[in-house]
Parts: sequence; structure tokens; C-alpha cells
Amino acid sequence: MTNFSVLDLAPIVEGSNAGRALANTVDLARHAEAWGFTRYWLAEHHNMQGIASSATAVVIGHVAQGTRSIRVGSGGIMLPNHAPLVIAEQFGTLEALFPGRIDLGLGRAPGTDQQTSMALRRTLQGDIDEFPRDVMELKHYLAPPKENQRVHAVPGGGAQVPIWILGSSLYGAQLAALLGLPFAFASHFAPAAMMQAIDIYRSRFEPSEQQERPLVMLGFNVCAAETDDEARFLRTSAIQSFLKLRSGTPGRLPPPVDDLELTPVQQKMLDEMRSASAVGSAETVAKEIDHFLLKTGADELIVSCQIYEHPKRLRSYEIVSEVTGLQTNAAA
Repeated sequence: MTNFSVLDLAPIVEGSNAGRALANTVDLARHAEAWGFTRYWLAEHHNMQGIASSATAVVIGHVAQGTRSIRVGSGGIMLPNHAPLVIAEQFGTLEALFPGRIDLGLGRAPGTDQQTSMALRRTLQGDIDEFPRDVMELKHYLAPPKENQRVHAVPGGGAQVPIWILGSSLYGAQLAALLGLPFAFASHFAPAAMMQAIDIYRSRFEPSEQQERPLVMLGFNVCAAETDDEARFLRTSAIQSFLKLRSGTPGRLPPPVDDLELTPVQQKMLDEMRSASAVGSAETVAKEIDHFLLKTGADELIVSCQIYEHPKRLRSYEIVSEVTGLQTNAAA
């Protein structure tokens, strides 16, 4: 059985603010819990005017406090921006507050531009190629304390918060397999290497104390509405936002537009993303999800849905829960 989860960037839409974005995040999380989604993840990005989840651990705590049972975590924490001990303390604290509900997804990208990376780290001497070492150090702090251990994460030691490796290339697949950890691939925005990454991860997976068998989660875009035409219209907000990001001018999520003119280069970028996207009515979305699962054999889809109006965004996720049988299972 495939699990379905929510990936939320806490979008700040044009004409609104971060406070409203975070209120919408909690509201969506409560609905996602009622609709049967497995987990609710928030992503770390910095210097992005349209994303309110930069203080990711804080927002995770806010969402966990506002819900009862859904797992809440990071999709992900960009570990090169942080000392592993600090992340162990933050997520150890979250696990102490919300036992058995916290996930720790880790990425090795900075989640921002070079200048902002400098502001975050105070130096660019940190090397993303040190990511495996940082992951192991973090695992050490979250494990049961060892005899004569001098540095402890308090809270954190012994918390055993589940760690996921995130990636959009083959590197993350190789590392997740080597360490025997669950693997989440960012196919919702970088699907090109998806199938190769899945194959590498599954074929090279080494069982670990945390994970006995490979576990693949894939990012998947959905924009669902009552009709195909309405969904395509609503999707133009996410398209505009994506194109602004790729051009180096990220901003707040704009309202949808009737006529969106694209250059051939822009159209090619969007065509690549379509392989991990479903836009349309319930019937259309159901077919696209089934096709994607048949192609990939994913254990879990984490659904990203960027829609300007909050009620329309809620409805999109509700349609996903209906066509995948989540609501039926949740009611049972």
C-alpha cells in the first residue's frame, strides 16, 4: 500500500504575509490529518520572499502542536547550514514534545543563494562534500549515549528520530543506500535522474537498525480542481513562481492568469516537470497518480500543491485523498 504525504513550503502569496501563510499551514495540516495523509513535511529555504518556513524546526513545532497524530518533519533540513549538534538538540526537543511523530529529512544543498549562505554560516569554508560525515555525527547525537561520551544532545540523546536522506541527484541515492536510510527524491522539481536514482538506491541498499528494506518517497506535484480547465488555470500560479525562481528573481506566489505566454526554453523546463505532476479533475489526477506509481513503484508520494487561494489548495489535497482512498481508510 502506498502512503501519501504533504510537502508544504508555507507559501506567502501576493497581497498577504507570513502570519497568514503559517496560519494556512496549520489549517492544511489539520485537514491533511483528517483526510488520512501519513506525514506533513516543511522545507528549509532562505531569502525567499514567498516561503515562510525558513525557521523549519519552529514551524514543525507549531504544526505538531496544532495537530494530534500526523507525523511532522523536515523536507528537509539543509544540514550544511547547521552544526549537527544544534539539529540534534532541536529535533530531540521536538521528539520530547511530540513523541513518535517527528521526522528528520536531511539535504546537502544550501537552500538559498551563495550570499545568503555566507550570512547563514558566517563562512563558506563548509563543504557540502562533508555531508556524509555531518549525517553520521548527527546520528551519533540522536543515538543512545555511549560510555565516556563527552558531548551530548540534551534533549536528543537516545531520541532515535527517524532520519531520511533527501536528494535530486544520484548522490543522495548512493548515500541513503550505504547508510540504510529511507530516501526521498525531489522528483517534483528535478525528475530527470529519478528512475536511475531509484534503481541505485534499491540495488545498493544495506539494511540498518533504522531500516530493514529500501523505502522510496517521491515528490509529486498536484493541482486538482473540479474540472481540467480550472486546474490548469490554478496551476499558472505555481508556473509563474517556478519560472521566477529559475530566473533568479523569486517572489511571492502570484494569482493565476488566463493567458501565460512561455518561451521555448521555459516550456521545455515545464515539460520535464510534467513527468512527476498531475493537473486536472479528480478523474485526471487519479489516472496520473496511478501511472506514476506503476512506473516508479514508490512506497510513498509526498504531494506538493502550490495554489494561490487557500480554499482551492485545500480542495486540491482533498481530491487527492478522495481518489487515493485515504479518506476511506482514515474513516475505517
